[in-house]
Amino acid sequence: MYLYTEINISVNKASLYKGCLEPILLKLLKENGRMYGYEITQRVKELTAGELKITEGALYPLLHRLEAEGILEVEMENLGNRVRKYYSLTPTGKKEQAKAMIELEAFKNTLQLIFNPKLA
Repeated sequence: MYLYTEINISVNKASLYKGCLEPILLKLLKENGRMYGYEITQRVKELTAGELKITEGALYPLLHRLEAEGILEVEMENLGNRVRKYYSLTPTGKKEQAKAMIELEAFKNTLQLIFNPKLA
């Protein structure tokens, strides 16, 4: 019999979600056009009823990497004394998003083969 603590489950879930962060981000940007970092974190929390919380430490390095790779473009907007960075998909980013959704669907189907095998 296995005993899991709430902490261990949270750690395991976090590592499972980590690999899905990029496809989640790309899908949100496809659906919303452009978003800023905090808006992304709040939308994910809202969509998952608080189950998935993206930290700034996970999100911003990903945003910067995708921008450097030409997948995202940035638009700066002045808001009083602050500048807000909005991220959106480039044409390359739109292709990557479509590819990521296909890969994620294939992965989901593979997991279903393992966890929900059809009886012969």
